[in-house]
Amino acid sequence: MKKVILAIACLSTVLVVSTVYSKDDSPQKTTSGYIKPSDAELKQSLTPLQYSVTQHDDTETPFDNEFWDEKRDGIYVDVVSGEALFSSTHKYKSGTGWPSFYQPLEASNIKEETDYILIFPRTEVRSANANSHLGHVFSDGPEPTGLRYCINSASLKFVPKDELKKAGYEKYASLFKR
Repeated sequence: MKKVILAIACLSTVLVVSTVYSKDDSPQKTTSGYIKPSDAELKQSLTPLQYSVTQHDDTETPFDNEFWDEKRDGIYVDVVSGEALFSSTHKYKSGTGWPSFYQPLEASNIKEETDYILIFPRTEVRSANANSHLGHVFSDGPEPTGLRYCINSASLKFVPKDELKKAGYEKYASLFKR
């Protein structure tokens, strides 16, 4: 039995080491044509928290993050790729301490995967092109969808409505016409 345990431990170590050292650090092109920056470039362009959340699936502290209490009109984009993800028109106060939305702005810019990090299955939300970890989606949100996209501020960049055109997001300006 000791030999089996030792063999499993050795194999696990080899797999971890080979994964670390075989990691391709070159920019990755997606099917949409987006070229994700290399890991080294991401470490330079993102804050340590942004890098940790988007690239290593970490979670920021609730009630102590940039956008949990943001009230201005605008859109939220992936901090890595700039993909339009969420709108303040779909944001609501969930009481969780993270920005929460009942639907994405562009469903095609979101992908969902099941994770088991907390033992029970959850639906992880990632950006489609950059594959950034954004947060999770739960089925305890408000109408009209009943969904709660609970998103890390560190994975987002906020573009206020008055800056949409200048930032290249003018197609979303009509969301904020009153």
